[in-house]
Amino acid sequence: MGDWKDKLSNPLQVGGIETAILDNGPGKGTRIAWINTGTGLRYKVIIDRGLDIAEAFYNAHGLAWISHQGVTAPRSGGYRGIEWLNAFGGGLVTTCGLDHVGGPESDEYGERGLHSQFSGLSATIESIVQPDLLTGRLDMHITGIVKQSQPLGAQLVLKRTISGKLGESTIRIQDEVVNYGNIPAPHMLLYHINLGWPLVDEGVDICWKGPWTSREGDDKARIFREGQPFRKGRPPLADHVGDGEEAAFIDVEADAEGTCLCGIHNPELGIALTVAFEKAQLPWLTNWQHWGPGEYVVGLEPGTHPPIGQSQARSDGSLIFLQPKERRDYGVTIQVLDQPADIAAFLRVT
Repeated sequence: MGDWKDKLSNPLQVGGIETAILDNGPGKGTRIAWINTGTGLRYKVIIDRGLDIAEAFYNAHGLAWISHQGVTAPRSGGYRGIEWLNAFGGGLVTTCGLDHVGGPESDEYGERGLHSQFSGLSATIESIVQPDLLTGRLDMHITGIVKQSQPLGAQLVLKRTISGKLGESTIRIQDEVVNYGNIPAPHMLLYHINLGWPLVDEGVDICWKGPWTSREGDDKARIFREGQPFRKGRPPLADHVGDGEEAAFIDVEADAEGTCLCGIHNPELGIALTVAFEKAQLPWLTNWQHWGPGEYVVGLEPGTHPPIGQSQARSDGSLIFLQPKERRDYGVTIQVLDQPADIAAFLRVT
């Protein structure tokens, strides 16, 4: 952190966590927390939306895609059908689940809306720990509890800690999901990481490794086809207006330690954003590409499943059932690289 001694009045001159409440627009009344790492990386946590992350910046550069509506206040009635889209603000991280990821569906086990209910649920804050330069503590974190529960039904609880360190351009998300109910609970989880301009631009490298299949199928895919440059950023596309978009489901490769890596490299800005996660926890990666004019976004989405829905996961045997009191741990690390040697090392493995 350099020679700061006797030069600071308050650690917030360097970085830290500041909570607030939005007082205008569709997000009025929503609790947030701004986190500043002191490196140029700063981001907004939406406490009332599952401790997801909205805007994120590195120096002068935006990292996340923000939808037209941006942050909206949570609604107690939940989401049916495609109502989830009415509150989809984009943002660096939107969590999907905890019981279903994919399109709306209905079967003998119930009705499930697009990507389920988690992103509309408020967190109860357990703790906020600030850095303390006087004692040498550079770490900081915010921890909260989000309950996705239904009386006489599933009782899934997520405990989330978002942490960082002054002087490091890194976001660490550590989640624990517990079934507090008395019956087995279906479980699916996906981290919808939404990256936008100027990080995402024409010619950027979209980095991941592993065998993949097109969500649309070979006969309908236009982007995710062999021979197409789907690992490069595109200009806005006329055929992506409205709901034009495509996705690939990737059986993402892990390194010798079991860690998977993906991200975006923008050579014009001289930065790369990387996403790391454990294959044993999150074996799938979805790459969503929507090059719509004015809706220009690339999604990199680690998950327990691709967004196939609970019905298909149940039928193919991949649906997870958490037994009463059973818990699962998940971790996602997002980092911004700006040193050529670090970026070159990232590109070699992806």
